[in-house]
Amino acid sequence: MNNDLRSAIVAPRARICEANAAGIAAAASLLRAEKLVAFPTETVYGLGADATSKAAVARIYAAKRRPSFNPLIAHVSSLEEAKAQGVFSREANQLAERFWPGPLTLVLPLAPHATVCDLARASQATIALRIPSHPAALSLIAAVGRPLAAPSANRSGRVSPVSAAHVFEDLSADIDLILDAGPCPVGVESTIVACLDGPPRLLRPGGLSRALIEETLGIALGGARSEGATIAPGSLSSHYAPRARLRLDASGVEHGEAGLDFGGRFSAQDAVLDLSPGRNLDEAAANLFGFLRELDAMGPPSIAVAPIPHFGLGEAINDRLKRAAAPRP
Repeated sequence: MNNDLRSAIVAPRARICEANAAGIAAAASLLRAEKLVAFPTETVYGLGADATSKAAVARIYAAKRRPSFNPLIAHVSSLEEAKAQGVFSREANQLAERFWPGPLTLVLPLAPHATVCDLARASQATIALRIPSHPAALSLIAAVGRPLAAPSANRSGRVSPVSAAHVFEDLSADIDLILDAGPCPVGVESTIVACLDGPPRLLRPGGLSRALIEETLGIALGGARSEGATIAPGSLSSHYAPRARLRLDASGVEHGEAGLDFGGRFSAQDAVLDLSPGRNLDEAAANLFGFLRELDAMGPPSIAVAPIPHFGLGEAINDRLKRAAAPRP
């Protein structure tokens, strides 16, 4: 974070500190006291609370203004801890052993003696679990010694944060500490796969591609079903939205618009940012939320978005853009 932003942090309650040993120790102490701490993961910054405490989890929903029917992902630091919370099928074990730590969330049946509270699970008999790969996140979870509920650290429905400055912009008055470890390398949320009844199903594309998951399982993933309740975070039709309207699959930037380009399709101008001039989808995913926030801050009524391929991480990018462009509730 630059010095100008640090010097501006005077009035709001949240303070920003580096995600070093001292910062992680301070954050762990706050989390054990049922406070809220934003911390970096490889995907986006998460808003952390003790997942075993209803009071702490209730503060997440209040700070984000998130509907309580929308469950939270519980973050743990080892497969052993995950198996204390969820029941792993053969397929779930395959995925966990290959992709954890990493940008994969598994939705599983709740283990009989799970400690993650019902509010974090939206009172369901399933649980969403992840082991992040970011070293600061793993150190923090281990220091707290409990699962951490950690949705993205932004107002519900808004653009997800990939830097400490983004968290500060959205939530500084409502949380207690922000751990700063620079930008998130993946830049989009985790892929969510349900391993419940029947074959595994892809509930949300994300930072791990469908192709790698299917290669590991040796079968095609099923799709999301119409559930009686929401079992996966980030599955609402309108989500990840800037204030400006998004115009998808645009061939050019109209007068007064900003532009989110990919591969140099738009003509160069001040209000255009290119997710990846070289058409690299990993680079585009890492830049997506930061560029959306930057363009939105210019105040345009709409943002033209160039077409993005649908393979690899392009599936997750297009999912986020589609939800960002959906009609607002």
